[in-house]
Amino acid sequence: MSDDANTGGGSSRLATILTWVLKLALAAAFGMAGFAKLTSSPEMVEHFNVIGLGPYFIYVTGGIEVASVILLLLPPTAFLGALGLVGISLGAFIAQVGPLHGDLIHVYVLGGLALIAAWVTTPQFLR
Repeated sequence: MSDDANTGGGSSRLATILTWVLKLALAAAFGMAGFAKLTSSPEMVEHFNVIGLGPYFIYVTGGIEVASVILLLLPPTAFLGALGLVGISLGAFIAQVGPLHGDLIHVYVLGGLALIAAWVTTPQFLR
């Protein structure tokens, strides 16, 4: 076996490890936020009251977040999960720019990481 073949395998392994680190970090961040929404955390309830989307939309958003995290962690559906998290990030961006007037750095970072996750998990037939 040549050194090039060994390097390619190591590079592939590193890419796999980095992809899993990214997915696990996103799962932790979005999973905690989704859980906070589903358990009606007072801070989350206050955010949704300010946004004005009604008391039940918090559960819809939390459900989408948790479902997207589950999909992200299953290799065949990771791309769909990442797209769900990108959608959640877009909604958060709109809310932060609009009624919340909040800190956008979290939206940029998590949304950017979700976009990277979608890119690296894109199925072969879509490339």
